[in-house]
Amino acid sequence: MICDNLDRIRDAIAEAAHRSGRDPDSIELVAVSKRMESAKIRQAAACGQAVFGENYLQEARAKIESLPSSLRWHFIGHLQSNKSREAVRLFDLIETVDRMKLARALDRFAGQLAAQQDVLVQVNVGREPQKSGVLPEDAEELLRGMAELKHLRVLGLMTMPPRTSDPEESRPWFRELRQLACRFADMGLFADNDQPRLSMGMSGDFAVAIEEGATMVRVGTAIFGRRP
Repeated sequence: MICDNLDRIRDAIAEAAHRSGRDPDSIELVAVSKRMESAKIRQAAACGQAVFGENYLQEARAKIESLPSSLRWHFIGHLQSNKSREAVRLFDLIETVDRMKLARALDRFAGQLAAQQDVLVQVNVGREPQKSGVLPEDAEELLRGMAELKHLRVLGLMTMPPRTSDPEESRPWFRELRQLACRFADMGLFADNDQPRLSMGMSGDFAVAIEEGATMVRVGTAIFGRRP
């Protein structure tokens, strides 16, 4: 079942990419494996999936340490500053940096580990008070502050727009994030300003996100089924 689901999602990614005149290989599929047992992650890996997203550090630690080291891991949940050391140790990319206190903590621990930590800045495009993420109007200030940190590489932006049953209703939020990324790239605020990363789109709306410029989509239930 997992292999069939992955095939369907990859086909849908390719179709959305072609509709928008893009190369499907430029879009990375992140399989969201939170609350999924390691056996299911192994199945997905056997079907060619290499990148997984986790929301909770303690749960992720057990999986990462027991699964093949060839897999790559993204942290996609809210991260407390006091958990920064563990996050740097475990994750290839931290997608949810939204404040300078967290950025400084990640930079400090990456320096102690003699590492460069790749990150995205999470933007709360819907300005929802219950969600994490820097507000769009404050994102430039945060990025300029992070540019002074020696051990972080800011690759781009991430968002989770307001929940909706109609994928088309997410389109304006995805478009806003892409426009922000273009503006910040023109200011030279990313590690690679020619190709800033945009992590947006989940199981219900990833095709729309791709049409609006997503370079990463985070898909969980459409791969693994309903979470426990």
